[in-house]
Amino acid sequence: MKNKLIALAKTFLAEHYKYQKDCRRIILIYLALGLLWIYASDKVAYLLTPEPENLLLLSMYKGWTYVGVTALIFYALIKKLLKKIELSESETAYLIFHDVLTEIYNRRFYETQVSLLDKEENLPISIILADINGLKVVNDALGHQIGDQILKRAAKAMQEVCRKNDVLARWGGDEFVLLLPKTTAEEAEVFINKIQENCISHSEEMLPVDMALGRATKNDKETSISEILKKAEDAMYKNKMVQSKGLRGNIINMILKTLYEKNPREEAHSERVGEIAAKIGAALGFSEIAVFQLQAIGRLHDIGKIGIAEGILNNPRRLNEIELEEVKRHPEAGYRILSATKEMTELADCVLSHHERWDGNGYPKGLSGVTIPIEARIIALADAYDAMSSERPYRKPLPPDAIYNEIKNNAGHQFDPAIAQVFLEKVINSL
Repeated sequence: MKNKLIALAKTFLAEHYKYQKDCRRIILIYLALGLLWIYASDKVAYLLTPEPENLLLLSMYKGWTYVGVTALIFYALIKKLLKKIELSESETAYLIFHDVLTEIYNRRFYETQVSLLDKEENLPISIILADINGLKVVNDALGHQIGDQILKRAAKAMQEVCRKNDVLARWGGDEFVLLLPKTTAEEAEVFINKIQENCISHSEEMLPVDMALGRATKNDKETSISEILKKAEDAMYKNKMVQSKGLRGNIINMILKTLYEKNPREEAHSERVGEIAAKIGAALGFSEIAVFQLQAIGRLHDIGKIGIAEGILNNPRRLNEIELEEVKRHPEAGYRILSATKEMTELADCVLSHHERWDGNGYPKGLSGVTIPIEARIIALADAYDAMSSERPYRKPLPPDAIYNEIKNNAGHQFDPAIAQVFLEKVINSL
């Protein structure tokens, strides 16, 4: 018997369905009211009149009162439960068809609407496809929180042009689709211009909203809506190719500006490393273009430090092991930022390798000798020279003789011996 009661209690307390707690609460309230009524009502009735005939009459009224009171309480409790269920169902329905981040419709909703709107009476039907330019670079460099803010602003820029029967949805990670019933190609072009204007108005220096947009229009019932979507996508990617070069440069400049605001010393350091690297390249007989490229790599070599906490970047003391490990991630972060654009892929490889050592004891890959790009070997030396010759919060600059000896002694270990020799013979005295 005891085991059966325990099993029954476990069944009662187990969570089998969503609103079981609410149901249990109603049952327990009912039981508590019943027990309280049985215990208290008889005593109250006896106090009012101890005579048997009157007690019988009171018992009848007592039963009616109990039914009325419990009915009102049950009504209030069940109404509350039903409202809770209704709200939950409403929230579930919202989540099924909405994107949580941007609060616009999602792809599932768009696909349900296409079948409803793809009818002859809605012709011409236009589709605009939009893709946020440079979002991956922003996410890698500044973090997904900034990227999410850009996504929200982009959604708002498109939402502001929508009419009552238009359907705007988040199509993918950084893509949006706008379905425009009864809209000609010329009218769709007007929509694109308005969206681009809205992107400018919703942009800030640290939150650039820039989208590649493509459109296509269905003018007859024989053409499938999927064909129109594909044409809009092709147009979007063509526009993206045209826009990408200048935009990526703008984003990289924005990242550098943010880094320099976090740590003003970093700007001067990067400029000096670029100038020193250019002098080494010239001394090695590099072409004018190659020297210019070296200078650019020097300016960009620490761009990956954008992801390092400001407290570590501006630490007035020597870094501990945990902080050093955080700093050591910056070549890989810089590589991800720069490799997002084709024209900077070559620079990205050099930035990735600028902390490798000739003897193979560097990072992140442990490359050695000539497997390290020559530009990275030059940047490594220029970077080390500037670090030794500049004042740091925890030490004074090293004297020239000490710097000379440090580079000479580390040639063939930390530094490429041939580059170190040229630097000591032809460059160091000009700095």
